[in-house]
Amino acid sequence: MNKIIIILFSLLFIFPTIISGFTGEIVQSFDIPGAYPTGLTFDGKYLWLADRKADEIYAINKENGQVVKSIPAPAYWPMGLTWDGEALWNVDVKGGIPLAENYNGIIYRLSPKDGTILKTVQAPTSRPGGLTWDGKYLWCSDNASDEIIQFDPDDGTTIKSFKSPADDPQGLTFDGKYLWISDRNKDEIYMVDPQSGCVIIIFEAPGPYTRGLCYDGEFLWAVDYQNDKLYKMKVRDNEKFKRSNAYKTKITYTHQATNFGPGKVKTLDVHLAIPGDRDNQKIMNEIQYIPEYTDVATDKWGQRTAHYHMDNLEVSSIHEIKMVLTVTTYDVRYFIYPEQVGSLDMIPDEIKERYLENNAKYQTDHPVIKHALKEALEQEKNPYWIARKLYNYLLDHMYYEMVGGWNTAPTVLARGNGSCSEYSFVYISMCRAAGIPARYVGSVALRGDDSSMDDVFHRWVEIYLPNYGWIPVDPSRGDKTLPRDQADSFGFLKNTLFITTQSGGGSKTMAWTYNSNAFWTTEPKTNVAIEYFADWELVK
Repeated sequence: MNKIIIILFSLLFIFPTIISGFTGEIVQSFDIPGAYPTGLTFDGKYLWLADRKADEIYAINKENGQVVKSIPAPAYWPMGLTWDGEALWNVDVKGGIPLAENYNGIIYRLSPKDGTILKTVQAPTSRPGGLTWDGKYLWCSDNASDEIIQFDPDDGTTIKSFKSPADDPQGLTFDGKYLWISDRNKDEIYMVDPQSGCVIIIFEAPGPYTRGLCYDGEFLWAVDYQNDKLYKMKVRDNEKFKRSNAYKTKITYTHQATNFGPGKVKTLDVHLAIPGDRDNQKIMNEIQYIPEYTDVATDKWGQRTAHYHMDNLEVSSIHEIKMVLTVTTYDVRYFIYPEQVGSLDMIPDEIKERYLENNAKYQTDHPVIKHALKEALEQEKNPYWIARKLYNYLLDHMYYEMVGGWNTAPTVLARGNGSCSEYSFVYISMCRAAGIPARYVGSVALRGDDSSMDDVFHRWVEIYLPNYGWIPVDPSRGDKTLPRDQADSFGFLKNTLFITTQSGGGSKTMAWTYNSNAFWTTEPKTNVAIEYFADWELVK
């Protein structure tokens, strides 16, 4: 046994590539020449780094971080840097004149041999920052208007532009398929679809002021302006999600039924959803139910509930049930690459049968839903983009408002507003109509403080993507302005959420609700009040 352990331990050193990692994981870092780094690019052999104060552009060995050579910057305020296969391009944000507030972006094409200026182009914006080459056109980030601009290298004509992921775009690079953009304020890096501007992947930047970005064909590189470091990071790695920010808490969920009379409550049946471990949560102890439940029920969706049955509740009687547990919740970020998502025909039959089901609330065959699919999808076949385009369509056609009561998915979509539950029902309807299995999950939520009470709760959607499994999508939370904030609700969960319930809707135990549910029979004119809430308490 000891020999086996030694062999396995040795293999970690012989074959380090078998160790999985996550997108954005730092593999290596180097100190950089100079202290004011800006642009970064890769020419197939060396990294090239521009420095604003030194007015130099350095060629760096990516294996050891050593400077191989340097050439002078074309002007006095070098910023973004890129490589077109033969020569370097460098942005000068001051128009070649080192005057304060003289923002007049000029872009130079340079010989990597000695820095000879081969071409000069007026930038499509006065404040260009990051720069990259896509094989035909140049792109720049504009942190004045918060845009990403594609333009013609011959004369600077804008080809297309879209809103940057967040409010302060800096570094920019192209990996042959996607743009990668760093943001100074959010301290994040984004993978962006260059056709639509959709943010697909988000991860934490390696430093507090990530400036330049480049891609070497396997790894993403970033240079940080504040800590003067050059970072090598993983992309497209084995891990499909990353957990962070563990939060250990005690949760007490309380369900109360009060008989206000004047008659008896003949029968009362209460179901408390039994939670379990998931990617975003780990239950740390045996769940306590106070008092002990009558039995455990399981609905057609596989959701287990602690079932309580009572008879003949007298007037003014209060029946209180508690579920008490300690749980660690996490921020969970999924890394979904659209081209790695399998086709619709790869979805298991049992999942299709269960989570493509139509019913009176979803009405997937309704003309309103069919029209939405036609407008949103056209001929799209990739399951990721089907789900994402439907999500984008929903964000464009609805706004959040708790209007009271629940309506069918087509009614809500036509009306254009709704609560988190109604957003979820509409999105599930559209996804199922397009062949994407969808369900909802319900939770209790931490409301701002370590000790807090929640009586509002929250619900969102999970969709099934082949090769990835169930992915969280929160349409109501994602209905925001910034592309980054919209993307943050497609494949991300905060550690402030504890999931209790998983359902396709219409359960015999949980009906269309979550966390808990109750059924009762009474004598005539008897009033029953149901109250439920969750108390959170930090465990130190």
